[in-house]
Amino acid sequence: MLRSMFAAISGLKNHQTFLDVIGNNLANVNTVGYKASRVTFQDILSQTMRGASGGEQGTSTGVGGTNAIQIGLGMALAGVDNIFTAGQLEATNNSNDLALQGDGFFVLTDGSRNFYSRDGSFGIDTAGILTNMSSGLRLVGWITQTASGAVDTTALPGMITVPTGGGLASAQSTKAKTTGNLDSATAVAGTYSTTMTVYDSLGNARNITLTFTKSATNQWDVTADEGATSLTLTPAVTLTFTDGTLSPSASLPTVTIPTSGGAAAFDVNLDFDSITQMAKESSILATSNGAAPGSITTYSVSSNGEVRAVYSNGVSQWIGQLAIASFANPTGLVKQGSTLWDSSPNSGVPELGLAGTGQRGQIAPGFLEMSNVDLAQEFTNMIIASRGFQANSRVISTADQMLQDLVNLIR
Repeated sequence: MLRSMFAAISGLKNHQTFLDVIGNNLANVNTVGYKASRVTFQDILSQTMRGASGGEQGTSTGVGGTNAIQIGLGMALAGVDNIFTAGQLEATNNSNDLALQGDGFFVLTDGSRNFYSRDGSFGIDTAGILTNMSSGLRLVGWITQTASGAVDTTALPGMITVPTGGGLASAQSTKAKTTGNLDSATAVAGTYSTTMTVYDSLGNARNITLTFTKSATNQWDVTADEGATSLTLTPAVTLTFTDGTLSPSASLPTVTIPTSGGAAAFDVNLDFDSITQMAKESSILATSNGAAPGSITTYSVSSNGEVRAVYSNGVSQWIGQLAIASFANPTGLVKQGSTLWDSSPNSGVPELGLAGTGQRGQIAPGFLEMSNVDLAQEFTNMIIASRGFQANSRVISTADQMLQDLVNLIR
């Protein structure tokens, strides 16, 4: 039997595989987080008809060397590689959707083993756990912080739970900060007032008016009132400016908020250090800590993977940190279906870290990463696969004709 026929058969089989990969890429052209595959080929064993020989050395009359004569016996599949270039980001207007900008993978778990994915379509299941909506696997992250409030990445990561239906107790205000400017052109005895909201021990909002009265050039007296009730500032506050900059005070003054509706009286420290006196319109913003009682309304994820519960009173609370995995050789990952990957000996072990660190990209909330399949390239590859299959078919038909001619010699 002609060697060319067997070589062409290997060509037919492997060009069919080439077309299979192209078809799968095109089928997943709109699959979130899908990574295209690429086929590479290699030749297989060659039959050596004659080995190479060296020429005679050191003589001008000797015979020169000859090359080996080898006939190839076909081709084989060298590999099907995964292309991990980033896909385009598509805005979804859904804050639960996340996309990785750069390298890295979301870490998902079924409770016994971890998987890795670029599909960022997430939500909350009935247990309040962050879950991948495509596969049903739970999102993995850290839920432990150090004493300083930093994420403890040395702790064992686990599933992140959003306390749906949970409430946040009220927090009494203890300090307030003012920022802005007092107009230097204001006449002596001129005033400017601003209102700030503080919260008592029961979570009631108390509106406090701060009045700035210009008592002399570069000097302003500060008083506080709650409605018609004058409040006590300890010590009395006079702001003194030099070239528009406030002269620092030895200590922060406090304003005493009286008892009301069963809430005990309390003190709030006032910080005026960020106020200037320039020749522009007076404008002072006063804000305080503390909060009214609230219930959870949603959650948010920042670009570095910080997960926070958002409450109806405007307070957000840290509840977890997403773990992002990176690999020394991501092309060595093994597909598991549902746009999931698993590690292999050739991918290296997963290295977990924060988004935006090392080789890990930042997170884009409200976006999904689409497939990275290049339609133009795939259609071109389809033509190449078709022509390669056609050429190998022609070799088989030609070899068959040659065999037929050989059989006809004895007729």
